[in-house]
Amino acid sequence: MKSFTILLSTIAVLAVVLTVEAAPSSYRQGYSVPLARNSRHKRDFKAAMAKMHGRYAPVKCIATNGRVALKNDGIDYEYYGKVDIGTPAQSFNLIFDTGSSDIWIPSSTCKTKACKAHSQFDATKSSTYKKDSRTWNIQYGEGSSANGILASDIVSVGGVNIRQTIGIATNETDDFAGVPDDGVFGLGFSSLESVQGVQTFMDNAIASKAVSLPVVSAFLPSVRRNNGTGGYFLFGAIERARYLGELTSVPVTKPGYWQVHVADVKVAGVSLNIAAEAIIDTGSTLALLSVDAAALVHSKIKGAQYSDEQGGWLVPCALTKSSQSVSFNMGKTDFNIAMADLAWGPLPNDTVNCYSGLQGSSFGLWILGDMFVKNNYCVFDHSSPPSVKIAPLRY
Repeated sequence: MKSFTILLSTIAVLAVVLTVEAAPSSYRQGYSVPLARNSRHKRDFKAAMAKMHGRYAPVKCIATNGRVALKNDGIDYEYYGKVDIGTPAQSFNLIFDTGSSDIWIPSSTCKTKACKAHSQFDATKSSTYKKDSRTWNIQYGEGSSANGILASDIVSVGGVNIRQTIGIATNETDDFAGVPDDGVFGLGFSSLESVQGVQTFMDNAIASKAVSLPVVSAFLPSVRRNNGTGGYFLFGAIERARYLGELTSVPVTKPGYWQVHVADVKVAGVSLNIAAEAIIDTGSTLALLSVDAAALVHSKIKGAQYSDEQGGWLVPCALTKSSQSVSFNMGKTDFNIAMADLAWGPLPNDTVNCYSGLQGSSFGLWILGDMFVKNNYCVFDHSSPPSVKIAPLRY
């Protein structure tokens, strides 16, 4: 599952029915899921590109912390954290993905290579497990897939406990065997759920007043900036110490994905006069623009070149020493991707050229993945109307 195709976590195709625990009388405080770095991972640009291209179908165009620690897989390849499911709790490492909405994990009854390589959920050991009569199937664009049954159980994320319907995989293709995460924890809107009418984990946490604020805040740590440690997802709260200046509220233009309008792009402060709709997606590694926009950005970067052999854009590895940025104007504010981060990783046996962290695609929407989020503190706000609140990240 890891080759040079841009790293986007793929939308799961699940059918889900949801029940929420009895609502407490008042909002609880926020909860956080911390992140930790997986130092054993080796970057694979072709795999990253493959995962991103397979993610989407073509389209037209403050409270006490509830903290979930995150593991940084390799050099900012993907981020995942601990989620407890069932009673007593069974623990899983899941990708927290704002580009999808379903939750799924492997079943203990699954005998495939991929399932056996990960933690597996044993329904017989949970007193709160409830069976569902329906089946589900996930098909990813690069060919990987999983399928199984639906069930509901208590899902605990950094202290937020909700009865949630989840997908239990009884079969997974071997593509999943090599990844460190056990499954996916979707943080998109309910319209992305595989079954219409199903409510997301955050919908139910907000409805049951299990969180103080209707938000999820993301701090994704960069290996370049702080060795990739200390990252987290924060449920129901915003941590003021993690960003510079004030948060800018960027309206969501079409709930489903966290879709926003990019009014312009600048390279080293020079406007390119291009605009587009974009998704802010914590389940994707890189930034993905249109083919023409990616070409225009790289035309302003000295030494950048497109490689047919590699299937993407390359930039000089010397960019790691650059103090300049590529910026995206949203909500009348410029938000940066450090040029130093665009030198995402060196080619094999090549110390001069690096894979670029910004690539092009014919997909109708731009994707601002972890390449963007590790430079900016992002708050995914479910208030009406929804928005993404953004500010430069403070390390």
